[in-house]
Parts: sequence; C-alpha cells; structure tokens
Amino acid sequence: MIEFEYPLNERIRTLLRLEDLFARIAHFLRSDSPVDHHHVLMSIFELLEVASRADLKVDLVQELERQRQTLLAFRDNPDISEEALAGALYEIEQASSGLLSVSGKIGHYLRENDWLMSIRSRAAIPGGACQFDLPSYHHWQCRDADARRGDLNGWLRPLLPIRDGIAIVLRLLRASGRPEMQIAQRGMYQVMMGGRQMQMVRVCVARQFNAVPEISANKYVLNVRFMTPETAGRPRQVANDVEFELTVCNL
Repeated sequence: MIEFEYPLNERIRTLLRLEDLFARIAHFLRSDSPVDHHHVLMSIFELLEVASRADLKVDLVQELERQRQTLLAFRDNPDISEEALAGALYEIEQASSGLLSVSGKIGHYLRENDWLMSIRSRAAIPGGACQFDLPSYHHWQCRDADARRGDLNGWLRPLLPIRDGIAIVLRLLRASGRPEMQIAQRGMYQVMMGGRQMQMVRVCVARQFNAVPEISANKYVLNVRFMTPETAGRPRQVANDVEFELTVCNL
C-alpha cells in the first residue's frame, strides 16, 4: 500500500513539511559522507525557513495542552489503561516543557552565526556552494566525519523540542481517524461531509492500481480523483475502479 496524506489547513501543512525535513536530516546524519552532511545542513536551512513562517511554538504548546486536558478526562476510566495514560501524559508534559524552554524566535542562534548565513546565502544560488565560492565550507567538509556530525548535532539540538512536539501532535492526529474501505468508480470518488471538521485526509491505495490521488476538500464535500502516475506527458484520470482506504483525521 502507498499512503498519501493531504493537509486541510496551513498549520497541518507546516507540521508535515517540518516532519519530512526532520526525517530527511535523521537519514543523512547517519552517514559519514560530506555530501550527505551537506544535505543535512541544507535541510536545517529549510527548517529555519519553514518554521519562521508561523508562530509554531505557541501553536504546538496550545495543542499539546488541549490534548493533555482531553486525556485527563479519561482518568479513573476502567476501560483505559492507567499505565498507558500516565505514559502519554508524561510524554506530552515533557514535550511542552521542552517547547517552553525554547527562548526567542525559532533558530535565532543560527541566524546570528555569520558563517552559516554566508553558506545559506550562497547555497540559494544554483551551484553556489562550490569550493571556490566557499573555501571555508569546503575546509569544514574535509574534516573528520565525527567532527562534522558534532557540529550538525549542536546546531540541531535546540530544534529537537520542536521535532518532539510535532511528532506527538501528528501521531494523535493520525490516530484520530478510522480507516474505511471505499471505491472510486472509474477513478472518481466524492462524499458529502455535512459540515464535518477535517484537518487531514489519508488515502492508502494498493500499488497494483498504479494510481495517484488528487484530493480537494472542505467542510461540505471531499473529492478524490485518481490519476495515472505519468513521468512523461500529461497524467490522465484512471479509467478503472480503484479500491482504497480513506481516513478522515481531526483533533
């Protein structure tokens, strides 16, 4: 199955983008290659750009507090494991404390590093991070892999509370929906939502259908149109019926 997620507001869109960037960083950071460490640094710059577009810290703290209050209502419920509930509450409280400890604007310490900002400025130019453009950066890339990784971890560490807060909110959001099997007749599916609130739609489709969903939604209607995944030429709507799993998520 291939899973597709479609955010329905700017806040969830930002969280998904940041989640993807943190995952990319974790992947490349494990490598010893200077090229992979270059991708880590470029992804940190992207994190800085995405996180600066919204009052991310406040949004995350407010959402975590809302979820904490929701979970507290389940205390003394015989159908709920007290141990699991206590673990979830502890995780939320730790993430909230970490976010509240982040002072100032997200990534301000990176913006105050002239060396990093010179790399960021040059990297915005196609091919601008070549060794003749940034000899000091080339020297850094020639350092021992562990030394480079230590620098990268140091630049990332203050951002980790953001990563942890995002992970909790998105995990709760994904778990909020119930997956249901649906059929898109001749590649087209539509359902009336009747004012139902949605923050994200998840679509899972088997690889055998060779189909990519195009999703549009509001509180009144949800449309899913399956297209052929053309890598050359114009995609076309799938002519056959497509069976897929649909999950509507809302916290």
